[in-house]
Amino acid sequence: MKKFKFGEIKLKKVDPQQLTDRVLLLNLYITQGLTLIIGLIWILFQKRNPIHVLNFPENVQFVAWGLGLAGVMLIVDFFLTYIVPEDSMDDGGINEMLFRNRPVWHIVLIAAVVSVCEELLFRGAIQHAFGPYWTSILFAVIHIRYLRHWVPTGWVFLSSYGLGYIYIQSGTLWAPILCHFFIDLFSGLVIRYRRKS
Repeated sequence: MKKFKFGEIKLKKVDPQQLTDRVLLLNLYITQGLTLIIGLIWILFQKRNPIHVLNFPENVQFVAWGLGLAGVMLIVDFFLTYIVPEDSMDDGGINEMLFRNRPVWHIVLIAAVVSVCEELLFRGAIQHAFGPYWTSILFAVIHIRYLRHWVPTGWVFLSSYGLGYIYIQSGTLWAPILCHFFIDLFSGLVIRYRRKS
């Protein structure tokens, strides 16, 4: 039997246009599943109960925090599209491929899965350990498709910091989950219907 060597692993850059819809969705759901599992394990290692972390708050003040930040982020994003050259905001076409022909129910599902999984890991587990600043740096780094340009990388960092801030202020993970969900849903619908027209 041949011995496996890590040095023989070669990473190949893939053009997003080479991805099939099935591979793209498979990649999305696998990475979100791993994100959820890592988040749950991390929370357990912190000797915290994931069910308590995801407790739904008794008052609805978190809705104002979540939708308020989402509104601010959408306004800033709108202005960035007019101020910054389009190629500087390019994510390699991944969002376009993910949402352009997707049915509305699936866009809602994607936004829900991504918001819950990523916020549980980043705000629920990592921010608890390292605070909002280092969490936001890590959040920007994992959004690797934006790292080629400093403007979207900076915007992802600031967005993450905002999500961390409303988590602290509202005292519930549901505020950043709601904000993240609404941003992803709105962006997905814009891409879908912009392409249809």
